[in-house]
Amino acid sequence: MKRFPFKKVLDGLTSGSSNSSPKGETEIAETLSCEHFTVCKVVRHGFPYEPTSMAYDPVQNILAVGTKNGSLRIFGRPGVDCHVRHDSDTAVLQLMFLVNEGALVSVCADDSLHLWNLRQKRPAILHSLKFNRERITHCTLPFQSKWLYIGTERGNVHVVNIESFVLSGYVINWNKAIELSRKTHPGPVVHLSDNPTDANKLLIGFETGVVAMWDLRTRAAEQRFNCSQPVRCISWHHEGKQFIVSHTDGTLTTWSVKNATKPANIISPHAKVPAKGLKPEPCTPVLKVEWRSVKNGDPFILFSGGLPYEKASSTPSITIMQGKTTTVLEMEHTVVDFLCLCDNPWPSNPQEPYAVVVLLESDLVVVDLTSQGYPCFENPYPMDLHESPVTCVQYYSDCPSDLIPHLYSAGSNSLNRKKQLYSKKNWPVKGGGWGSVLLRCESTLLYTCIVLIVCRHADGTVKFWDSSQVMLQVLYKLKTAKVFEKQKQARSLDGDEEPFAIQMVKLCQESRLLAVAGASGHVILYRFSRLEVTTELTVLEIAIVYEPEEPDTPEAETPPPPPPTPLKRNTSTISASSIASAVSSQQAAPTSQAAGASGGATAAAGGGGSGGTGAQATSTSSGEGIRDNVPNLKVKGGPHKRAAGFQPDLCCQLVWVDGEAPSTITTVEINSCYGLLAFGTTTGLVIVDFLQKTCLLNMGTPDLYGSADPYTRTPRSPKKTKPQGLGDIVEQYMADPERCKSPTGSSTEQQNGVCVSPTSSNSTRKQGRNNHDPAQLKRSKSQGSRKLISCKAQSVCSDSGNCGPGEAAPNGSPPTPPPSPKEGPKESNPAHSHFSQLIKFVVAGLSMNPSVLHVPYRSEGSFTRSRSSSMSSLEKEAREGVQCLTFAESYTRKTESVTSPCIWVGTTLGSVLVIVINLPPWGEQRYTQPVIVTPSGTILRLKGSTLLMAFLDCNGSLITPPYEPWKDVSRETKDSRDKRPPSLQRMRMSPSSSTEIADRQFVVICSEKEAKVISLPSQTCAYRVKVAESSYVVRADVISLQNSVCLACYVANGHIMAFSLPSFRVLLDHDYLPLTDLRIGRTFQFSSHGKGIYQASPTELQRITICSEASENLHDMLGDLFLPVNTPEAPSKGFFKGLFGGGSSTLDREDLFGESSGKPSRSIARHIPGTGGIEGVKANSSSAAGELYKARIALHERGEKLSELEERTAQMMASAENFSQASHQLMQKYKDKKWYQF
Repeated sequence: MKRFPFKKVLDGLTSGSSNSSPKGETEIAETLSCEHFTVCKVVRHGFPYEPTSMAYDPVQNILAVGTKNGSLRIFGRPGVDCHVRHDSDTAVLQLMFLVNEGALVSVCADDSLHLWNLRQKRPAILHSLKFNRERITHCTLPFQSKWLYIGTERGNVHVVNIESFVLSGYVINWNKAIELSRKTHPGPVVHLSDNPTDANKLLIGFETGVVAMWDLRTRAAEQRFNCSQPVRCISWHHEGKQFIVSHTDGTLTTWSVKNATKPANIISPHAKVPAKGLKPEPCTPVLKVEWRSVKNGDPFILFSGGLPYEKASSTPSITIMQGKTTTVLEMEHTVVDFLCLCDNPWPSNPQEPYAVVVLLESDLVVVDLTSQGYPCFENPYPMDLHESPVTCVQYYSDCPSDLIPHLYSAGSNSLNRKKQLYSKKNWPVKGGGWGSVLLRCESTLLYTCIVLIVCRHADGTVKFWDSSQVMLQVLYKLKTAKVFEKQKQARSLDGDEEPFAIQMVKLCQESRLLAVAGASGHVILYRFSRLEVTTELTVLEIAIVYEPEEPDTPEAETPPPPPPTPLKRNTSTISASSIASAVSSQQAAPTSQAAGASGGATAAAGGGGSGGTGAQATSTSSGEGIRDNVPNLKVKGGPHKRAAGFQPDLCCQLVWVDGEAPSTITTVEINSCYGLLAFGTTTGLVIVDFLQKTCLLNMGTPDLYGSADPYTRTPRSPKKTKPQGLGDIVEQYMADPERCKSPTGSSTEQQNGVCVSPTSSNSTRKQGRNNHDPAQLKRSKSQGSRKLISCKAQSVCSDSGNCGPGEAAPNGSPPTPPPSPKEGPKESNPAHSHFSQLIKFVVAGLSMNPSVLHVPYRSEGSFTRSRSSSMSSLEKEAREGVQCLTFAESYTRKTESVTSPCIWVGTTLGSVLVIVINLPPWGEQRYTQPVIVTPSGTILRLKGSTLLMAFLDCNGSLITPPYEPWKDVSRETKDSRDKRPPSLQRMRMSPSSSTEIADRQFVVICSEKEAKVISLPSQTCAYRVKVAESSYVVRADVISLQNSVCLACYVANGHIMAFSLPSFRVLLDHDYLPLTDLRIGRTFQFSSHGKGIYQASPTELQRITICSEASENLHDMLGDLFLPVNTPEAPSKGFFKGLFGGGSSTLDREDLFGESSGKPSRSIARHIPGTGGIEGVKANSSSAAGELYKARIALHERGEKLSELEERTAQMMASAENFSQASHQLMQKYKDKKWYQF
């Protein structure tokens, strides 16, 4: 185990700050190594994208689906799902099972055949055969036959041995199959099948309408049937005496094998009855037909297509004919293929169909043929992931144990209503066997942890899926569109026709708060409840306007002194319909207390970074005029009944301003402990207090810097707006009481970051609106002026939130300076004097703090932007968006020794800003006193857009944001509001006093190009790594693995990388999947234990793992596709059939197609050995190694026994020798003596 000293890097090393006292060092043990990482696919969920073919094994009961891109999905019982892919991206034209043999044959569009081994959990190719001269059009594999018939485009039929994939010398040429008198080519082979009762007869169907009955023994055509219309498909009756043919004009013809002159029957099932002497009107081609018999009933005839042309385009269907009854099953999507599921696999017996599987373009439907009305089976597979296009995915591991049961309980009502429409019988595809779920990795359960997948869709729905096992199970479905009124011509902000499309979702698993950001500039906050309630939704309308008015052309590198600029603010309103509910939900203080508290709010807009004035707050509907101060969607007013589950609590809407649509929401973050909701857009940041239903901050991103903006901004538009003072904004607020009422009923204002309580009248405000020093509110001309309209929402200030001159701010900012003599006459009104002091406090916190102007870390390779005045300079950014947000209990400035609540803001230009959150005491005061948010002045910079911010403690463990646990309303006490969250109490504890302040926290920041570890509170860069040189990082996450943490990144060039923390050692660099589709980058997610997920296709999700131990144990988790099952017995011949030879004749295909048939031409096809046996070889090698080990042990034991035997033999030989010597001595003693001498 390697140890890396985590030394503190002095920020002023190059400037010569050598007199700094050394800080304490922290050693973090890094336990992860390269052996812990490997990339492996786990399972694929969803519907196969662009399916092309299908096959079914009636004995093993497994279903295979081929797709256009060469993928194969094999389904068994729920929980048995396998995905494999061909080496090439060619379409799969046909699939054939070797019934009950554990093998599958696939025919691809590049004229190749592949034999797949299904006896292993990861199927792989055993053999391949590539045709060179002819194109494959149709193949067939008779039941329990080892010979595969292949029809080609030239009309020839070839035979292949299925075991060795070797081409036979037996060939049926097209000119021998047709009549000698025919002078034209019959066309490609479209059908091949042998007679159910006579395997010697092969039925060959050509596209032009010629059908030939070929005798395999005599190598000649026995019968030829000439159809008047082109042939599409043929199906036999089980007795082998008749077959039915489907045609391109929508007709079905039935032929007898004994009469080839004319068909026995011609029907047009869906054609209108013509007048006498007229032909029926043509219909669409019947693409496929199946004729299935029943012992005690009329046979089934099923076909697809054949509808009249005016109905065919709008109603894809499957037609079921039984006796005189014709049933048309209309489908929602185009029919790709269908097949009947039968009890008996032998074609010579009545098949007894019980279901029909219909493969649609975007769905898989199984129809019950044995129930009245032909109901559908309930599909247990997650085939409806793409019910509406998936816009993004969230992946949560290690969820609370009761979350998934509660979600399932909330969604069970709607699921039970749907189940009433399905068949009562069990799902018929029931093959395969489940794998083991419990996989232990040291002391961590890798796949038994509760995993939740949240999918967001374009229609505004959010689906929750349980992925704790291999199979996905739907838990709950949330429809966000129910919050809004229906509009005929509603569109999203980017002009898309899906105004409810969801762009971002953030779920707090512990508190069960859900924030949903939509494409129309709205964010809805949901609370989870197990009870059904009737509530009214509170609405906040927020505007963010950033519009530089003058080009930025400084003459020098240093910005000029800041010119006078008036203050401009952002506006936000609460809809009048939500006042009553807001009052009841907030439990406001009595009127007498509210009157003594603050009634309005103003702000210092990012430390005096605002310029210009606010626009008029009048609402203008879209109509013919310019949309102004109106949201894109209209929320339903009044109380509404909310079902159990996630219930809407607050809706924040960005409004149009001067005909311009609000900016797109890019990130969302919630914190239940602080009671705050924050979301970033492409132009700014919004922070909302969802407990008091107020907007705390709505500000353009450039104004978050204050006077330390490191970028030169160019104007977006040359137009200017008439300046407007604070008093005019107050007049606008008072002029529209219906849109601007506070939930508490008092007229309040709120400024970004600071709250004050004006007690004077409107006129008094207007008289003193410009008495504060403008110099304290100006910023350099190089920064450009900004239009910021602040929000009008509820805000109640207390004395504890007011900061006068010379007083220290509660969040640890430096004390404000006393008023300057140049400030002008003192304001007689106490409210304006107090307001002026608060403005100065925020300006001082941004302008006088040394950390504001200090760029913490810079090296030769760091990303720096010049101060060039050239208009073509790349450093002149007109817009800067917020890319990521993180709530934390951290150090906001270098001088702080205690952590405080804050929010870290990452921007698209690589800046990281810290905003301090000053919370009132928990309890009733949290609902009455204001939350103050102020920029801390801390600025960190990276190269590229910021993607991730995570915090580590001094031991290298991941610090999670504080949260408030979810409380069941039915069990919650009335005084629960007075209880302070335990997590907040732990996080807010002050550290032990010390003369030296050592770094006790570290923040990991990752951008598109690099990653850094910053030590806090010193704000020094300890480690840095360039993640992507020529590419960029798409997704980055700090994940836990093997009781440690690492940084996992997905790069646009397709590499998945992992770095140790904090030293950034490369643990994994695997070339996995290039970013060929933006869908992959939008949905790629990493989670705990090395799990990952992304959207592999518009209809499928792919789960992966980067944990090597999970990859090694994956074989046990996956299900078995093949289980040993006895094949049903062959039908017995009747006595009279056997006596008179009416039964099926035996055929020795080995004599016909084997070596006696001759050698095939080498130029026709080329055999390619497969690599699929590797896994089987590994398994066999492991078993062989085991057997060898056992044999070695047995040999060793035998050797020991032989040694013991040898020792015993030696002992016996020694004993025998001794006995021999004694005997010889005794003989010598008595040999000369007479008998009478004894």
